[in-house]
Amino acid sequence: MTRWILSQRLYLPFESTALSNRFLNFSKPLSAYAGFIQDLQNEGSVLPASSYYSKLLSQCCASKSLVQGKLAHTQLTKLGLSEDPKLRIHLITLYSKCRDFGYARKLVDESPEPDLVSWSALISGYAQNEHGLEAISAYREMHGMGVKGNEFTFPTVLKSCSIRGDLVMGKQVHGVVVVTGYDSDEFVANGLIVMYAKCGEFGDSRRVFCSIHVKNVVSWNGLISSYVKSDFLREAKEMFDEMILSGIRPSEFSLSTILNACAGLRDCIQGRKAHGYLIKLGYESDQFSQNALVDMYAKAGDLEDAITAFEEILQPDIVSWNAIIAGCVLHEQNHQALKLYTQMNRSGIFPNLFTLSSALKACASMELNYLARQLHSIVIKHDTKADSFVRAGLVDMYSKCSLMEEARMAFDLMAQKDLIALNALISGYSQNGEDVQAVSLFAETYKSEIGFNQTTLSVILKSATGMQAIDVSMQVHAVSLKLGFDNDSQVATSLIDAYSKCGNIGEAATAFEICAAGDLVALTSMIAAYAQCGQGEEAVKLYLEVQRRGLKPDPFVCSSLLNACANLSAYEQGKQAHVHVLKFGFMSDVFAGNSLVNMYAKCGSIDDAICAFDEIPDRGIVSWSAMIGGFAQHGHGKEALRFFDQMLEDGIAPNHITLLSVLCACNHAGLVDKAEHYFKSMEELFAIRPTQEHYACMIDILGRAGKLEKAVDLIETMPFQANGHVWGAILGAARIHKNVELGKRAAEMLFFLEPENSGTHVLLSNIYASAGMWGKVAEVRRLMKHSKVKKEPGTSWVELKDKVYTFIVGDTSHPRTGEIYAKLDELSELMSRAGYVPMVEIDLHDVERGEKEKLLNHHSEKLAVAFALIASPPGAPIRVKKNLRICIDCHNAFKFICKIVSREIIIRDTNRFHHFKNGSCSCGDYW
Repeated sequence: MTRWILSQRLYLPFESTALSNRFLNFSKPLSAYAGFIQDLQNEGSVLPASSYYSKLLSQCCASKSLVQGKLAHTQLTKLGLSEDPKLRIHLITLYSKCRDFGYARKLVDESPEPDLVSWSALISGYAQNEHGLEAISAYREMHGMGVKGNEFTFPTVLKSCSIRGDLVMGKQVHGVVVVTGYDSDEFVANGLIVMYAKCGEFGDSRRVFCSIHVKNVVSWNGLISSYVKSDFLREAKEMFDEMILSGIRPSEFSLSTILNACAGLRDCIQGRKAHGYLIKLGYESDQFSQNALVDMYAKAGDLEDAITAFEEILQPDIVSWNAIIAGCVLHEQNHQALKLYTQMNRSGIFPNLFTLSSALKACASMELNYLARQLHSIVIKHDTKADSFVRAGLVDMYSKCSLMEEARMAFDLMAQKDLIALNALISGYSQNGEDVQAVSLFAETYKSEIGFNQTTLSVILKSATGMQAIDVSMQVHAVSLKLGFDNDSQVATSLIDAYSKCGNIGEAATAFEICAAGDLVALTSMIAAYAQCGQGEEAVKLYLEVQRRGLKPDPFVCSSLLNACANLSAYEQGKQAHVHVLKFGFMSDVFAGNSLVNMYAKCGSIDDAICAFDEIPDRGIVSWSAMIGGFAQHGHGKEALRFFDQMLEDGIAPNHITLLSVLCACNHAGLVDKAEHYFKSMEELFAIRPTQEHYACMIDILGRAGKLEKAVDLIETMPFQANGHVWGAILGAARIHKNVELGKRAAEMLFFLEPENSGTHVLLSNIYASAGMWGKVAEVRRLMKHSKVKKEPGTSWVELKDKVYTFIVGDTSHPRTGEIYAKLDELSELMSRAGYVPMVEIDLHDVERGEKEKLLNHHSEKLAVAFALIASPPGAPIRVKKNLRICIDCHNAFKFICKIVSREIIIRDTNRFHHFKNGSCSCGDYW
């Protein structure tokens, strides 16, 4: 049956011998062989016809001249020599080498008794032309006829088994080899080594190799190259070293193969050794070795050496160009890659799919819109419709060039869309802020044949975060759970980030707990999530878990931990985190350095912040903004402006955050004129349009300075509707300057914009109380009660001995509550003697004066300070953080307390730092 199938597929009838007159004169069509015929005549004797045609056909085989060979075959048939066994073998060999298997097989089948040489010639032709199935079938037939193979047949058949990956047939041939005694032949053994290796049986391959008594370079090459092709690169390297130690001289093939292994291993040291052998053995001009050398240096990390190796190639081919261009792209030298691409075109070598793929990546990285379309036209000219990799490269290139319409068009035109292209398009939408399109595309395709993977889900979660669409995140989470992606670290990390940035830290924690890996990336994301959501204590606990597991933190973990300490005002823990930054060598990391500046500034130590700032090697806009913002929070307005001027002198352009910090610095220092100058010149000098935050800060500055009309005028000229921050600034100014009408107007706007904000009711009540309008105060109380608005409880944190303690107003949960309240009573008595009078008018509770005094005395920040006084060493600074703005009474009380106890008390409220020392505050009562 097999023979019949082959006859149908590969047999062709001989052409008619009734040739035209122009072929009858045999000398004319063979004129190309005049020199060869002359050589025969010069031998001084007349050759027999069979010898003449034998040499002629040998010449045709060597040059693969099929037309002349067929003419010779015609003449042989006319002369009756076609039955000559030797000439028949020549003809079979000729037709096989020229891939005309129909004629070759017909000659074998028409032989009276096909011999081993005929079959071997046919099988060899099949194998050399990658027709593995036909070669194996021919061998089966030969073997079935009782014709035994030899040292020439078996390597060819084994090669065919390698091509087909036919281990069963390979083992059968091995059995025949052993039986016939050819297993000791080096060529047969080499064929067995390669066959087993290519079929994935490296153990058997190695056993055959070890059984060879005298191994030559071909034996070693067979095993080494098989290891490389199967990505067992370290094993290949070990085998090469063993070959050298055994005294075998490597060939060009050995060296080009080991260079490929070094490229895959990124092993430049071993690659340089191989380069030395190339020079020593005189193989440096071998094209394959030169190309492998370029590829090795490019992938092993030394692009300069790769360029040098490339320049030494006299006539680089497409493989050479591809290796150096891809190397440049790998090392992000995209400009150099495109320059080489242009040089290649000018040299007359046309790009192939690999070249175009590298060029597309380079163009994408450089975001060269004009070049993107040119490359697309070249892709179309090369007719690469069938190559999905290049098509996906087009989608990625357009996406990174922000040409999303073109990216979508390139995706839609793909005949067979794949996951790589889909991910490239979805990522493009997400990176270009088109989150709705990213989510919509995923919704369209996630049930299609294209499918999705963890990369798709991570990008969609990023887009859901950008949209603040927690429902999308939950749906993606459900899909992840259903298909088992929730255990993937990449997806779990994205889920944590999505939930935390949408304000659902509980779901973020659940996603973290489900992630079975619990690796450093997931732990880092959760630490960052806790820090961002203000749960610094949880972030610190999780960092301790990182240490407990013996995981080495990276700069991002340390940065997140420092941010958590900053949010807690945990100065001591922040200093310990600083030690970890030093221990792990992250001081040169700009993120860790910026976080150190931010942490020390927010923990009340501006001097430490300056030291950390000075240690940052490459200060960028984030570093400068953190330092300017730190000065602003501490009320050092002039120092903040000095740093701002220094930043401009250093050539660093400010961003909107920097300018907001500058305005805040002016605000806390009362520098109204400076603030107006910077605000008015933002767009002119720095091309930054003021945002709501800038307007709110400027309005607050004017309001605090008593320029209420100017502040109101600024609201009316704003290019957008005023938000809660703006009206909050007006309400605060109205309280300071006791402007009842303006306060009432601001409060009405805030009731509409932020009905749930209890602070509005409190400030309005304070305005009425300061004006003696107690009826209005009672009215506000009733409004709060009717609206069911609850005042946010005042909460304060103080850090002692690496632990953060939390207090709320009237707190009695602390184990040392008795001592704390006793200390407060003691301080109250001492303050009264010094002239302190409680400001009971700011308390809105409907109780007697004595009860109001008691309530004021039990504010959370006072409890925190009292605890610090009894639990910390004498003279040590006390650092407290509060979730609300410090009240007037507490601010006044701490001026007395700091002088009585001879300690510096540092309070960080929602607005700024207050350093109480020697009976005064750093804010100058201007806050």
